[in-house]
Amino acid sequence: MKSSAGGIQITTLDPASYRHAPWKNGGGITIDIAVSMLPGFAHGSWEGIVWRFSRTAIVTPGPFSDLSGFDRELAVVSGRGLVLETPVEEIDVRQPFRPVRFAGETSIVSRLEAGPVEVVNLIGNRSRVSIDLSCLADGAAIACPAGVHIIYAATSSCELSIDGKPCEIAAGHAMRIDARTSFAVASRLGTAIVAGIAPVARTSS
Repeated sequence: MKSSAGGIQITTLDPASYRHAPWKNGGGITIDIAVSMLPGFAHGSWEGIVWRFSRTAIVTPGPFSDLSGFDRELAVVSGRGLVLETPVEEIDVRQPFRPVRFAGETSIVSRLEAGPVEVVNLIGNRSRVSIDLSCLADGAAIACPAGVHIIYAATSSCELSIDGKPCEIAAGHAMRIDARTSFAVASRLGTAIVAGIAPVARTSS
């Protein structure tokens, strides 16, 4: 279902519309909540991804896929104790709903300190888009620039306001906002994941 007002178009995303795709390295399956592909590329083709927001389970430790050319943001939404080991440091994702950011070409091996976890992933082709991942709870609010924004209720239903207008998202559901202007999102109840994607200026050669 779609609705439009004040330069903002909202499309509801039902879990029945989510699609499954294998990890690039074949180590698991991801649930695509929303994805943008270049024209001529089918869903599941890594070469054609502009951006993707997805959820996946990490049930055993192992290497992450090489996503050179992409920026990545990730947050745990179920379980805890995830650590991402790189050649130079550890990226601490032990606590849920605390996003971390890293380059897709970074060599990473996951470590699970307290059993399996589920995470949300936001990836973007850095030559085409910039990305931002936020987790809103307890009355937190953010200003969202023009672009595409996916708001996802990862664990329970969420009550929020969009430019002061109340809305609710059922657990597991999401909404896509295509905005020609900036707008504000504020949490009222529950934790909402906000994935933001904005185009980057491209120079002619």
